Amino acid sequence: MEFQIINKLQGIFRLFFRDNEIVLSNQTTAQDIDKWDSLIHLELISVIEHEFNLTFSLDEILTIKNVGELIQIIIHKQV
Repeated sequence: MEFQIINKLQGIFRLFFRDNEIVLSNQTTAQDIDKWDSLIHLELISVIEHEFNLTFSLDEILTIKNVGELIQIIIHKQV
């Protein structure tokens, strides 16, 4: 399940940031991707919510430190 989620996220990130070179790992953070700042983070989360048909709480949005944590939240919400 985690592999499928990271692949879907990678597609979302590539489209969102218009960069087909993005390769995500669990350790990927905003510092690893150009233009990923706090405002962009909110827009990106909105796209991810739409694509996965789920909603993140404000606490979840503010505490996500890397892609691995994002994946764990998605897994938890899909169960």
